[in-house]
Amino acid sequence: MIKYLLIIFLSIPVLVYTQQSDPKENDYNIQDSVMIKMRDGATVSAIVVRKKNIELPLPVIFQFTIYVRDKDRDLQSLKDAADRGYVGVIAYTRGKRYSPNNIFPYEFDRNDAYDVIDWISKQKWCNGSVGMYGGSYNGFTQWAACKVLHPALKTIVPYVANRPGMGLPMENNIFINPNYEWAFYVANNKYLDTETGNDRKRFREMMFRWWETGVAYNKMDSIDGSPNKWFQRWIAHPDFDEYWQKMAPYKNDFKQITIPVLAIDGYYNDSQNSGLYYLRELQKYNSKTPFYLIIGPYGHFGTQRGGEKIINGYKVDSVSLFDIKKITYDWFDYVLKNGKKPDILKNKINYEVMGDNEWRSASSLENMHNDFLKFYLSNTKRKGYYFLDPKMSLKNTYLIQTVDFADRTTSNNDYYPDPIEKDEINKSNGFVFMSDPVKKSMIINGSFLGELNISINKKDVDLGVTLYELTPEGKYFHLSYYIGRASYAKDITQRNLLEPDKKTSIQFTNTHLVSKRIKKGSRIVVAINVNKNPFSQINYGTGKEVSSETIKDASEPLIIKWYNDSYIKIPVLID
Repeated sequence: MIKYLLIIFLSIPVLVYTQQSDPKENDYNIQDSVMIKMRDGATVSAIVVRKKNIELPLPVIFQFTIYVRDKDRDLQSLKDAADRGYVGVIAYTRGKRYSPNNIFPYEFDRNDAYDVIDWISKQKWCNGSVGMYGGSYNGFTQWAACKVLHPALKTIVPYVANRPGMGLPMENNIFINPNYEWAFYVANNKYLDTETGNDRKRFREMMFRWWETGVAYNKMDSIDGSPNKWFQRWIAHPDFDEYWQKMAPYKNDFKQITIPVLAIDGYYNDSQNSGLYYLRELQKYNSKTPFYLIIGPYGHFGTQRGGEKIINGYKVDSVSLFDIKKITYDWFDYVLKNGKKPDILKNKINYEVMGDNEWRSASSLENMHNDFLKFYLSNTKRKGYYFLDPKMSLKNTYLIQTVDFADRTTSNNDYYPDPIEKDEINKSNGFVFMSDPVKKSMIINGSFLGELNISINKKDVDLGVTLYELTPEGKYFHLSYYIGRASYAKDITQRNLLEPDKKTSIQFTNTHLVSKRIKKGSRIVVAINVNKNPFSQINYGTGKEVSSETIKDASEPLIIKWYNDSYIKIPVLID
């Protein structure tokens, strides 16, 4: 059974501050009710904190967020900036805090970020240089600000940055259920609706009622009993269309991003595809831009804290933990004050190798590896597993899987990495493949890719691939995974339905990056399946809009043939 996914929209405080009387409180000039006019007449609420008795203009550290915690965490973060020789500014998404406008997450942040930066740059306390930082939604707003770059924006430091439409609220064009309640959490009021946001029982019951009854995905809020206009707005755009494209840099927009970027992410960040999308596109369209990545064994929230000692039951290497606040401000000093570059940044890509307890670096994402392990999904069975064969069979054969979408007693595709290490994996459905033991130690380093050659008796299917290391000690170590909709494999902006009973090639690359030392004697394990479970949309394969399909469309089971010329390629670094 798939574990309940993290709600990757939801951000929690990454720093804990104790409210108490502070003798230094009088050291700050705090403007806590700043209202900034946007180009279309809307108003954004902001707070500005400066050190008293400093007359010279200073560089500004700017946060732009939908999470309003203005009395504690937010105010303290602004004081931190002031203590380090900057002016601290935080602004809230339109409609939040004192803004009288309606709240529409993601939709106006691009222009509003530009307008707030423009306002900042014209204040007498600003020296013309602005840097941004923050995680999750705050990471998204930094990239949104780069879609049309303001001259005053000199650098960004996004942690686990969201990319709407890519990683959330859908991954590879599959909408993910646990994002549903986030809209209520951030948009029910001017601050945060923590009561609703923390009501996991309500939304879990809603999700399972949807699963059990088989009603259409677009009726989810009818099951809950509370209209969710934001959810309805999102699922109306299953393509990565202009609605999503205009929210943040897209294709040629990356050409004009020339400012230094320091991104921080995690191997087990649910929305890693979001954060790394920006870097991959930046590398593709403007390779000369000085960007850096720090990445290690962290989840969505843990990344924003500089790591955590245990993630999903796995005890991380001690060297992977770092002081994220110090690195962030060392970076700002480097870019905005001509200081020293942070020591950890040995090259563009800086990653912690799980199992080695060491940091390594590479000049690009592609240069993390120097070889590939390529395996074909054979139909030869050995000791309960199918063989991951390094050679393609001369005989074209296939494995047949039948999936009854009307059956809600079983679910398919147990891909979520919790726990990361386990004694056994689910083999009750789908197919599991295992390699021979590797003959020498190596590092799995990067994002695996592959090609699934399939035929189905329907017009569409959602697929899952999960990658494990089976250690000599018999532990399954979760490395990475892919879920994706077959009809969008060639073009995420336009659906291309499959022809029933015709062999089709589904190529995939958008998987989660990882770095892990695998021992001599370990085996590679790959699980393939159809994605059918309570935690995401159910694609019944009719070719209709998936959100409108119901269990009535499940009268005919799905029959999928997995051909043995399908393969996966795993990037490795061999010392």
